Amino acid sequence: MRGRAQRQDVMDKRNAHESFDIVGDVHGCLDELLALLAELGYGVIWRREEFAVTPPRRRTLVLAGDLVDRGPEAPGVLRLVMGMARAGTALCVAGNRDVELVRAMKGRVTQVSRGMARTLEQMAPQPREFRADVIRYLRGLPSHLLLDEGRLVIAHAGLKEALQGRASAAARAFALHGELTGERDAEGLPIRRNWAKEYSGKALVVYGHTPVAEAMWLNNTVNIDTGCVYGGHLTALRYPERETISIAANAIYYTPRRTFAANKTLGRTRR
Repeated sequence: MRGRAQRQDVMDKRNAHESFDIVGDVHGCLDELLALLAELGYGVIWRREEFAVTPPRRRTLVLAGDLVDRGPEAPGVLRLVMGMARAGTALCVAGNRDVELVRAMKGRVTQVSRGMARTLEQMAPQPREFRADVIRYLRGLPSHLLLDEGRLVIAHAGLKEALQGRASAAARAFALHGELTGERDAEGLPIRRNWAKEYSGKALVVYGHTPVAEAMWLNNTVNIDTGCVYGGHLTALRYPERETISIAANAIYYTPRRTFAANKTLGRTRR
């Protein structure tokens, strides 16, 4: 199929010897992403309707998927990340919301969520060429990345050892959605198995997808989705240092169906 032919399901960059700054789910939170980049030492300026980014020496930015959906400035996040990708200073894996945006922009979704409707509203006034570039870019994102001689794996919802490096439908489904039980909780959300609880692989797996109050280490995995769009934080993992840096969200941009505690600096937030 045409879409599959254009997509590289596994991006194997095991020979890359840069250091990496891996950022969790951004969800259209541009201001927080810019603040986090500054904290990480990236120089960012706005020039000629594009972002010009100067990364620290021998460091590469990596996004763990879900660039869009729910947040206030998805087009700005896409411009920033796509520009860095063109310059060779950023990598990104597909998130389930990124995949959904492509389907929605191509008219293949019969019903969109409230969060995705917000992103579609933001995309509607953008130039046609930019919207086409977004579809091409997101459609081409890999399911997961292999880095640092295979010692580092990045996938949006994580990836168990048996699927790492596999370009298969099973690997892509796991990387996008996690390990689903087929059941739903009281809020109607899918129930997922805690695959990280039984993980014993040699590669460090960095992922997001399920928001947690702070970066959560379990075995040789770390979840860095700290719920920025819900008023939490945007978190980056510095590798190989294994240090995390977080920026508090400026607002609660979207109320989640599951309870999520906003960061203490927000107080009473107007939405």
